[in-house]
Amino acid sequence: MSIGIGDRAPEFSLPSTGDTTVSLSDYAGRPVVLVFYPGDDSPVCTKQLNAYNDGLEQFADLDAQIIGISAQDMASKEAFASKHGFDFPLLADTDKEVASAYGTLGPIGFPRRSTFIIDGDGVIRYAHRAIAGLTYRPVSELIAELDKLR
Repeated sequence: MSIGIGDRAPEFSLPSTGDTTVSLSDYAGRPVVLVFYPGDDSPVCTKQLNAYNDGLEQFADLDAQIIGISAQDMASKEAFASKHGFDFPLLADTDKEVASAYGTLGPIGFPRRSTFIIDGDGVIRYAHRAIAGLTYRPVSELIAELDKLR
């Protein structure tokens, strides 16, 4: 059974771009938009994360933190973030434990494109798991969901 709306978000601590470690608890008291994506620098993932990066001001207006997670290593994450100028952390879930905890692993072992909004108390308030890998949620939809938490 995978986690869903109303469940406590599984805590994690993973290596992040910027040579840091990021934990979900680092953002206690703030909403977090947790974005699982299949691969660094792939066409759809690049389009998705660029859209979120372009919308950072809207997320900031709601005090929300975007976090991207995929299974590639830190060298891949740093290159991807640097190439596209992402201003939010990309985390390396190389053993796929966090993707597994959130129920996002697909049948061939890659995280499915999935988005969770976690409120400031650590409770999941929105969950979307793409079945056919190419669908991601637009900034406008995520902002509308975050606005409901106010």
